[in-house]
Amino acid sequence: MASKRPAEFEEETKDGNGPKRQRKVALITGVSGQDGSYLAEFLINKGYVVHGIIRRASTFNTGRVEHLYKNPMAHFEGDNFHLHYGDMTDSTCLVKIISEVQPDEIYNLAAQSHVKVSFDLAEYTADVDGVGVLRMLDAIRTTGLASKVKFYQASTSEMFGLVQEVPQKETTPFYPRSPYGAAKLYAYWVVVNYREAYNIFACNGILFNHESPRRGETFVTRKITRGVAKILLGQQEDIVLGNLDSQRDWGHAKDYVMAMWMIMQHEVPDDFVVATGTVHSVREFVVASFKHIGVDIMWEGKGLEEVGKDKTTGTVRVRVAKKYYRPTEVDFLQGDSTKAKKILGWEPSVSFEEMVKEMVESDIQLMKEHPRA
Repeated sequence: MASKRPAEFEEETKDGNGPKRQRKVALITGVSGQDGSYLAEFLINKGYVVHGIIRRASTFNTGRVEHLYKNPMAHFEGDNFHLHYGDMTDSTCLVKIISEVQPDEIYNLAAQSHVKVSFDLAEYTADVDGVGVLRMLDAIRTTGLASKVKFYQASTSEMFGLVQEVPQKETTPFYPRSPYGAAKLYAYWVVVNYREAYNIFACNGILFNHESPRRGETFVTRKITRGVAKILLGQQEDIVLGNLDSQRDWGHAKDYVMAMWMIMQHEVPDDFVVATGTVHSVREFVVASFKHIGVDIMWEGKGLEEVGKDKTTGTVRVRVAKKYYRPTEVDFLQGDSTKAKKILGWEPSVSFEEMVKEMVESDIQLMKEHPRA
């Protein structure tokens, strides 16, 4: 039996016989990623029809959203989730999809989002993360939707890079320290420019680090929790990491996609920092993850010679390798989301400890079922 639609999407009638009110339509780029999958779920539960853009690949890359398109009746009557092939480097396909979908809201979450990889794929990162946003905004204008559609850009705390003040807020000067951060900064200012030049409802959500069991396996947090799970199950001996002293403001992706939606519901387009305001180091993330499986980590050595040992057995469980360091490091990020809290009423609900626990438990179950994953 389909669930009842939320009140804001109830059908309006006049004298009980009037025309039906159409459900809102959202278009999400990067829908198959961590944030895209959570946002799609969130919007479907809000009563939206959701369209997602995915890249064509030789293997299926839709694992995070399979439960949505395999069971379209899960929430509401009728189709509520649709996928389209597209690419941020192809302006023609973006115009075509936007023209066909006629969305009320567009959430641009597509990106080459791995900071370390952006040094190796600098031009590609600029093309997708920077110029790709320009293509999206121009597609909105080309399709004649500039005065109708709302546009959300996934900006990032990496734009602050070499931080100029602590904590970082909307007025903090930017200083990106990677091709990824620089590309995202271009996108940020293009959004501001098109908002001011063409009166497009275009917003930037400057999101600080956010994680979940759906985080990609190459990101440090997921690498840690996945490694801890494998160590517990006897599938590997240790975890090899880069800079253990990098400090980040970590929140849960579910909280952050809610903030995206709240930004888009504000009466005027604006830019918001979204963060918990609490900072933890990679080292602390390691300790918290191992603690969940009953292992206390003690540290020995310095720099590249530092290791983390199981305090009880003396077995080395964490090592450091130079290849995982960035050419230019971002050592400390801490967000101030006062503006989002005051204006939008947004608050994070998942603590650092709860997030780590959820990720470790999820990876333990995953490694039991798929030990070679």
